[in-house]
Amino acid sequence: MPSEITVLDLFAGAGGLTAGLHAGSDRFRTVGAVEWDQTAAASFEATYGRGLVYAGDIKTWLDQETVPAADVIVGGPPCQGFSSLGKKDVEDERNFLWKEYARTIRRATPKYFVVENVAEFTKSPQYRQFKEETSNGGTLPDYDFESAVLNAADFGAPQSRRRTVVIGFHRDLGFPGLPVPTHSATPHATGLRPHVTVKDVLGRVPRRPDRDEVFQERRTGFNGKEYAGAFYIRDLHWSRRYTDLSLKRFAVIPTGGNRRHLEPYPELMTACWTKHKSGSGDVMGRLHWGRPSVTIRTEFFKPEKGRYLHPEEDRAITHYEAALLQGFSDNHRFVGSRTDIARQIGNAVPIPLGAAVGRLLAGAL
Repeated sequence: MPSEITVLDLFAGAGGLTAGLHAGSDRFRTVGAVEWDQTAAASFEATYGRGLVYAGDIKTWLDQETVPAADVIVGGPPCQGFSSLGKKDVEDERNFLWKEYARTIRRATPKYFVVENVAEFTKSPQYRQFKEETSNGGTLPDYDFESAVLNAADFGAPQSRRRTVVIGFHRDLGFPGLPVPTHSATPHATGLRPHVTVKDVLGRVPRRPDRDEVFQERRTGFNGKEYAGAFYIRDLHWSRRYTDLSLKRFAVIPTGGNRRHLEPYPELMTACWTKHKSGSGDVMGRLHWGRPSVTIRTEFFKPEKGRYLHPEEDRAITHYEAALLQGFSDNHRFVGSRTDIARQIGNAVPIPLGAAVGRLLAGAL
């Protein structure tokens, strides 16, 4: 039988990248994880078991804990300083957490490592500095890496999400390549499978949220505190209270529409929409049944933040629907407030993209 592949997950969140690896091959076994957000760490523990996750700062973990050896290290250092949606503060201290990732590589001596980040990461000074560390004069001379910006929809995710994927390797092993797309927006021309659509995954979901009562019933303890949960993803089909104004806006927006369909109704417009009609067309937009969704971000439950309205119902997508669009399996579990869980879902790597990385590395090993 093929041997198991040990994995160390850094900046692990609720375990989306680990979930992807496990979906790619049953040979992966997680030997440790690090996540500073307590509720995300609690979600990781609820899904993968006790004793795996260090719930704290990675610098403290490196200074005080034993770093386990691992065949593969994976992780997505925080990306707010690089993101096109943020202020692009190149001095944001979170931009330098890749250095702790590099320290972990030196301690765990993996065969391969994976870094996932926003598409803009490859243009950052930190990316270039990370690359320099793999030179003869750097701290990682035995390693090198290659990267590409990949769209999760091209790997079977029902979501368009462009992310930088770095595949690092020990020089003795060589570069294993990059994940090869399996899906395409033009399947007839490419010979690949068609993109998975919103309809493919949300078409079977009850139109009306039906799990509100569950939120009050579940409680779990983690590191001496009590949190809501743990919830399976089907438990996340929660409703949200909307103002009368919001409901009137939703009723006017047609299939595939967005805030521009509100322009004939001045009473439904905000001052900023009236003054700036050239802004994003995704605001207050409905998802399209026949396409992958837009990128699921951390505030998907707020229609004013993007194209997050249900394709037909007068509401935003629920946490359950967002988790499905991210590719989470039925047995993944989440802990925390509704805002906590939304952040965990939105920050995760789409599971099908992680699975493609998992298949690649399992083949190389």
